[in-house]
Amino acid sequence: MSFSAFARRVRDPALPYQRRVSALRSCVQLYRPVGFEATLSFLEELAGPFRRDEAALLRALEHLAASRRLRHEDLQRYAAERRTAKQLGHRTPGRADRNPNLGPPIWYGAAQRAALHALSYWRRSRLPELLAGNDPGAREIGSSVSACLASGGPLTVEQQRRLDDAVQQVRQRADGRLHDEDAPAYFRARDLLCVAALVRDAATPNVPTQRLGPEVRTAALKGSLRRTKA
Repeated sequence: MSFSAFARRVRDPALPYQRRVSALRSCVQLYRPVGFEATLSFLEELAGPFRRDEAALLRALEHLAASRRLRHEDLQRYAAERRTAKQLGHRTPGRADRNPNLGPPIWYGAAQRAALHALSYWRRSRLPELLAGNDPGAREIGSSVSACLASGGPLTVEQQRRLDDAVQQVRQRADGRLHDEDAPAYFRARDLLCVAALVRDAATPNVPTQRLGPEVRTAALKGSLRRTKA
């Protein structure tokens, strides 16, 4: 079913309330800007206890739908920009060019706030597991999370440099392990790179759809860390 079909179920007062809550969760399955669980958690922060309050449930849906609309509008603008560029002979976008199709999606309309919330969620739930072991790059990403949350977002120039270095270390270690088809290393590296992208978003006021650091943007995609065999 589509996002719109699930949204109609959320709004339908004739349905049992828990089915409406389940429909919101299905909407989040289809559009989860900061991950499924973190998106649900952020919706609760924005809208209130939607699992038991109808007004909060409807507010949560509207917050999610509004972000999704803004993303679709940006994708449409980007498509129009690319059509114009192609007409001028620029058929392939540059590596540093704005491209909202690349990288983990941001929360349109509240990118920095959502990223900070998602980082808090990761730190409570998954980050300790990701930081286990002797991995300097992972530890530095963990330090960046702590620094970002402590400052409410901004990182110093030195902290940003160390984050960039850590991302490169995580990618290099992951690429080497993936040649041995080490699936746990792949998923761990992917999650660490997604956390790094959230740090970048949280550290950047008015986050643009073109993220700083194309290495973070591209590497965090699910398929960007290559396997030697499918």
